[in-house]
Amino acid sequence: MKTRMRPTALALVATLTVLGGCFAPPPTVERSSTLPSWNAGGSRDAIIAFVDRVTDPRSPDFVPEPDRIAVFDNDGTLWSEQPMYAQLAFALDRVRAMAPDHPEWKTTPPFQFVLENDIRSLAATGEHGIVELVLATHAGMSTDEFDAIVEAWLDEARHPQTGRPYDQMIYQPMVELLDYLRRHKFETWIVSGGGLDFMRIFVEDAYGIPPQQVIGSYGDLEYEVGPDGPQLVRTPGIAFIDDKGGKPIGIHRVIGRRPIAAFGNSDGDFQMLEWTTAGDGPRLGVYLHHTDAEREVAYDRTSSFGRLDRGLDEADERGWVVIDMKTDWRTVFPPSE
Repeated sequence: MKTRMRPTALALVATLTVLGGCFAPPPTVERSSTLPSWNAGGSRDAIIAFVDRVTDPRSPDFVPEPDRIAVFDNDGTLWSEQPMYAQLAFALDRVRAMAPDHPEWKTTPPFQFVLENDIRSLAATGEHGIVELVLATHAGMSTDEFDAIVEAWLDEARHPQTGRPYDQMIYQPMVELLDYLRRHKFETWIVSGGGLDFMRIFVEDAYGIPPQQVIGSYGDLEYEVGPDGPQLVRTPGIAFIDDKGGKPIGIHRVIGRRPIAAFGNSDGDFQMLEWTTAGDGPRLGVYLHHTDAEREVAYDRTSSFGRLDRGLDEADERGWVVIDMKTDWRTVFPPSE
């Protein structure tokens, strides 16, 4: 797998070198350099105050290291999900690449809409249409073959609005937050409705999160032994959807501990924040609200992707922090490579 070094990773290496390799700099140094892409006040201060409370051994809210688990949605929380999910863009490209072997797709929705570039009609097919595309384009190959196809796509595909590679459409402030939490001995996990195997290709380079700390949706697999030896083959069928109520279920099955902090951006993350903050002791629930039409996209209640409606209505009464992208972030994306 090709390594894609993150700009923030380079900065962190330089910082640690200056500090003599110390992962826990003195408080005066850390305070002045904490979350540099965030504006002071509001959300930034609330997050830092929470981390201070749970990591100070003198605090009544001190949390031992094994229980410091923070979970993050991916699409719209750690990287851009507009104008569509990156994995959906991947599936559309796969339909076009596979079309010569499937002439029937020319007259069969939703494949017909993809080939005709009729995105409006495709969107009207809803979740069922998207699932059908994913099943058709992700199955029938080994997991190694799928990994190679995804990696090649990430190397070549470009975001339609910015021209950047998709794995450079990550949010610089959130990557800094992940690094900050790990310096305070948090485990950081991704809990996303996106495809598990798709995300595992890029998350370590993009966010510093190892592939084994990813919970996502996944399809059925079969174990086969062929001429090239044993392999896992992707088959049609969805085994688990890691969205809405599925997120707490996935966390329980895989992590086995209730997180103390959860970060999301849509109503699909509501149950994850609700379950996390319902636990005993100090808890942090955070929503990212996309309010910046100039540097990214402003959207919430009516969006086809990343709709945030109930979460906006209930965040305040539940004590959840709402990050206002326009006012809370100094920058959105890392510098172009």
